[in-house]
Amino acid sequence: MADIRHHTLRRVLRREIAGTIGLLTDEHDFRTMRSYRSFAFDDHTTYLQQVESLLRSLAAQGGHTSVALFDPVEYAEFCAESGLEPDTPASRTRFTAHLAANGPTVPYDGQPLADLVPDLVDEAVRQATWEYATTVLSRIGACATCGEDIGRAAFVRAAHLLTRVLDTAGPGSLHLVCSVSTAPDTLVAVLRVDEHTEDTIRLDESEALEFTTVLALGIATRSAGGLVMRTTTADTTDRVYGWRLRGENLEPLTASEVFDAYCTDIESGDLVSPESGVDYGTPPDLGDTGKGSDHTH
Repeated sequence: MADIRHHTLRRVLRREIAGTIGLLTDEHDFRTMRSYRSFAFDDHTTYLQQVESLLRSLAAQGGHTSVALFDPVEYAEFCAESGLEPDTPASRTRFTAHLAANGPTVPYDGQPLADLVPDLVDEAVRQATWEYATTVLSRIGACATCGEDIGRAAFVRAAHLLTRVLDTAGPGSLHLVCSVSTAPDTLVAVLRVDEHTEDTIRLDESEALEFTTVLALGIATRSAGGLVMRTTTADTTDRVYGWRLRGENLEPLTASEVFDAYCTDIESGDLVSPESGVDYGTPPDLGDTGKGSDHTH
């Protein structure tokens, strides 16, 4: 009787344990892992099907599972730094636990794996972008003329500009995109404001931090960049407008310029068909407090 009770308690407890699965999202990473003899799969499609089946099974048992992006290169580095033998399931489990604590993860809520993977990749790109921008800002150092920490000053300036942009936005939900041209890639940050009124701003603080950091990087490095915002309200045409980053300032784009910016794919540069029922216009005035000091570090 006691054994049955203990088994029941363990089963109940198992439902309260959160777990993480490290996922090999693309064929190239999967082939890399196949070089380890202890890695049991030899077909990526079958592997994905088995992962999805496992996720569904865990969800059916009432468990909470998150999915992390498993990078074989990072895994090999982790094993080397930790003194682990990489060709063992135990080492892969240790690395997955490391990802759960430090890397980007997406919760599994019953969605198809085909829908979860793009979200996971986007989350990984977001974190990599923020980490890169933060690292560059921290390494710029002090201004040779005034001694001010350039990265810190740029972040303060970026936070101020973002506040001004939000203050001048109309009511509704907002979708902001900041892009900064850096070598070798253009950095992109997105900020969504679910509700914007005179009294309420509902946004994701992590997104706001990432957005501010990317904007700060553009300011600190005097890089080309811009900010485009879309405002959506019920029963009203969506409005799209934006600014060009010029030094420490945001200069308004004309309606035609914001149309070109919004209808161009940031990564490929290809034209994107414009949406119907969207008003491409000029942004509101940010006011004198939206202007920078115009000194160059």
